[in-house]
Amino acid sequence: MTLLYFFKISLLLGSVLSFLVGLVILLRNNKENVDLSFFFLSISSAVWSVGFLSLLNSTSYNTAYMWRLIMDFGSILLPAFWVHFVLVNLGQNRVRTKALFFVYLAAGLIVLLNVLEIFYPGVFVTSLEPKLLFNYYPTAGLGYYLLILFYAISIPYSLLLLFKQIQTSQGFKVLQLKFIFIAALVGFIGGGMAFLPTFNVLIMPVGVIFFSLYPVILAYAILKHHLFDIKVVATELLTFAIWIFILVQTILSETLQARLTNGVLLILVVFFGILLIRSVISEVSQREKIEKLAGELEKANERLKELDQLKSEFVSLATHQIRGPLTAIKGYASMMIEGDYGEVPENLRETIDTIYQSSKSLAVIVDDFLNVSRIEQGRMKYDFTTFDLCALVNEVVNEAKPNIEKKGLAISVGVCPEPINIKGDRGKIKQVIGNILDNATKYTPKGSINVSLLSDKAAGKVTLAVKDTGVGIRPETIPHLFQKFSRAEDASKFNLFGTGLGLYVAKEMIKAHGGRIWVESFGEGKGSTFFVELRTVL
Repeated sequence: MTLLYFFKISLLLGSVLSFLVGLVILLRNNKENVDLSFFFLSISSAVWSVGFLSLLNSTSYNTAYMWRLIMDFGSILLPAFWVHFVLVNLGQNRVRTKALFFVYLAAGLIVLLNVLEIFYPGVFVTSLEPKLLFNYYPTAGLGYYLLILFYAISIPYSLLLLFKQIQTSQGFKVLQLKFIFIAALVGFIGGGMAFLPTFNVLIMPVGVIFFSLYPVILAYAILKHHLFDIKVVATELLTFAIWIFILVQTILSETLQARLTNGVLLILVVFFGILLIRSVISEVSQREKIEKLAGELEKANERLKELDQLKSEFVSLATHQIRGPLTAIKGYASMMIEGDYGEVPENLRETIDTIYQSSKSLAVIVDDFLNVSRIEQGRMKYDFTTFDLCALVNEVVNEAKPNIEKKGLAISVGVCPEPINIKGDRGKIKQVIGNILDNATKYTPKGSINVSLLSDKAAGKVTLAVKDTGVGIRPETIPHLFQKFSRAEDASKFNLFGTGLGLYVAKEMIKAHGGRIWVESFGEGKGSTFFVELRTVL
């Protein structure tokens, strides 16, 4: 009797779970074909389970006969709805219309035989009689043999389609189809054992106990790609189960007081259950929106990276093409000033000098853009050698000295009496020092510039300091000064051609040497000091 009890419990669970899971997924989005086909599949499973359970609980032949009719309606429609569900899930329902037509035609003919059983007994089953632990169990007639043939054709056909699709699919779809395949094996093998006693194979159909797992596995397969939906479904199933339990308790109550108590409890549970489901749906909806926005943002970021790469390539190409003509303009202007083409009239000398100085400034801008492009694309090359930093600083200062003195500024240099060797790209370090010294000149209207080197042998480091008495830097500007295209608000008053790229390039070059660069200033009008720290070598 214990086995029979668990047998009936499994049928009860199978019917309740099939109906609830099918209803939940249908309500989730009844516009999707997968959900609709799954709902009808779930209903046919529930009808079979309820009919079978009621057949086993019947105490009279007529009652058992009626439930046998209902049970077989479910068992006949189940393979038809299953094939439809598989084809929809595979996206082949519009392609394999003939297969669907013949499946439903076969199901319709077998349903007709089941109805004819009412008027012509023996067409579908020959009798209902005691078998194994059951009081009433059908014995197969012609209709049952056709039904088994229907199962033998439709189920392997659908499993073959699933198997082929699994072999060619990738990613999430493979996992989903595998779950559907497993659900088919669990459901049809477990439920199929119920047919054994019908054909007088007197083996207890214990596999039916596993039938209740089949709708759960299918539902999980459908919702696998909607992870948040599983939370909603779980909440709805739990709430519906509590409602049904209290409703049954209310109906079975023996006293009026118990019925009223359970009725009030049912109303409260329904009310708060609806609120709970709504709150979970709202939470899930918000999380799905956030997930969707995050996905869109990620795509937008990828697109921005692509556009930034295209921009860098365009800048690199454009500046490279500009560099040639610009070099020619600067060269010819210089030659004209130096008198290579004869004496230049005084009224043209200043104009030609303006052309030369402007082309020189523009060449620096072009070089900055080229350097930024190379840095961003990872194409900046460094030729590391060991050289004396003291000698390089003196060299840069001597080259810049005429322009500094021409502006009326004093320049002083305090370098170590002995060589300070570092390992790096001499040309790049020279460019960095020149850039800092040039900035000090441009942003110092009057006063002086001091360049010094401080060596820390114990730490193996050397620090270059370029101090000026210029316009200074606001405290809030300092953190952004070494960023790309970053300039102080009033920088254009002193340097019209600045782009905000020079210090960014300098920072990246020093970083590539394992050093660091920073600036200190006491504020506007109080000058500033730029520092470059590098590692020394013995």
